[in-house]
Amino acid sequence: MARNTILVVDDESGIRFGIRDFLESSGYEVEEADSCQATLEIFQTAQPDAAIIDYLLADGNALELLPRLKGMCPETPLVILTAYGSIDLAVQAIKEGADQFLTKPVELPALRVMLQRLLEEQRNRRKQTASKSRQAHTDIDPFLGTSAAIRQLAQDARTVLASESSILIRGETGTGKGVLAKWLHDHSPRAEEAFVDLNCAGLSPEFLETELFGHAKGAFTGAVTSKTGLLEVAHGGTVFLDEIGDMDPQIQPKLLKVLEEKRFRRLGDVHDRRVDIRLLAATHQDLGRLVQDTHFRSDLYFRINTLPLLVPPLRERGEDILILSRFLLQRLAADLGRGGLMLAPDAERALQTHPWPGNIRELRNVLERAVLLSDQQILSRKDLRFDASLGAEPAVENTDLSLRELERQHIKRILQKEQGHVESAAKRLDIPRSTLYQKIKQYQISVPKS
Repeated sequence: MARNTILVVDDESGIRFGIRDFLESSGYEVEEADSCQATLEIFQTAQPDAAIIDYLLADGNALELLPRLKGMCPETPLVILTAYGSIDLAVQAIKEGADQFLTKPVELPALRVMLQRLLEEQRNRRKQTASKSRQAHTDIDPFLGTSAAIRQLAQDARTVLASESSILIRGETGTGKGVLAKWLHDHSPRAEEAFVDLNCAGLSPEFLETELFGHAKGAFTGAVTSKTGLLEVAHGGTVFLDEIGDMDPQIQPKLLKVLEEKRFRRLGDVHDRRVDIRLLAATHQDLGRLVQDTHFRSDLYFRINTLPLLVPPLRERGEDILILSRFLLQRLAADLGRGGLMLAPDAERALQTHPWPGNIRELRNVLERAVLLSDQQILSRKDLRFDASLGAEPAVENTDLSLRELERQHIKRILQKEQGHVESAAKRLDIPRSTLYQKIKQYQISVPKS
């Protein structure tokens, strides 16, 4: 993750050098400016994390500069230094937007402590803003279960945690792609920074652009103030774009610029801004096919598909269904103040044999509906109301699977459909029963109890 960048503004090169040397030795990156104009140009293009500004400069003073800087980057902490300190001047500077006002000569260790505190407050504000903007995520362990498919996902996810490259999470609707994205952020080096998410499905190009990139004052009718986009809110942290396959083609090249150059431009603005984010994207669609159909840019696809993760559908996690069901039921019981809720054996069998086209989201809905509509402590099969109109969604094509793994998954599906009856499954597979037993042993498949 990039280090915090501090802008040092002073028209005396010796003072700039002293502060720069100290801050760089403390782990910061430092940029320099010697005038108001140079400061404005840097804010328009680089957006430092904080700025230390001398009060009196050759082409103006800090009181004239502060409102313009706050208008461009309202969250950036500004520290004013002056050799002519007075209480009145300090009060006026604070009113104009300064976060701190210090008199020269400044104690550099004290300045470092002050910067650490200001940057921590900035980080907390960004996290609060992000938490308000993102959709609610459940705190389900994304790897809850014992199936080979979920263990493989857990292994793959832990492998990519330390990387800064983009991650593309593929999987059917309702499999928990958003839960996995939040887990990846929470266990990454960016965990202390903001996590911002946005679902691209169904959003107009105009709304999506202003949400992501923000807009300048007067950019369009009704833009009476400037707006900070989610990319700026997530600076230093993670952006999760759900259903990226639905992103309008007009927005795709702008997102690509952010990923390649770490820069973007607000709607209606003329200056680029620098941003440091990690992108997590998710889709239930076949992006490769969308690229072939020219609905998705190939360069953006290859950029976000650096580290692909595939979330398995619930029908391929037969041994996990009861584990997930019991966990979700406990949470629902706690939320509704109904402790001790349990599933009867016939309810468990019904849950295990249902195809779950809506995956974990459908499982939670079925259980929540049963809890709300039944006053029994033990839920039976008759309490479970499945949505018969919900058609199974086609699985995400995975051309990376070996023939061995494809065969293993197919045998598991047939065994689940036949409720664990090996003889019936063998007939359906058109192989001898002894051969099926050998493959069950070979692939270490857990046979559902009939």
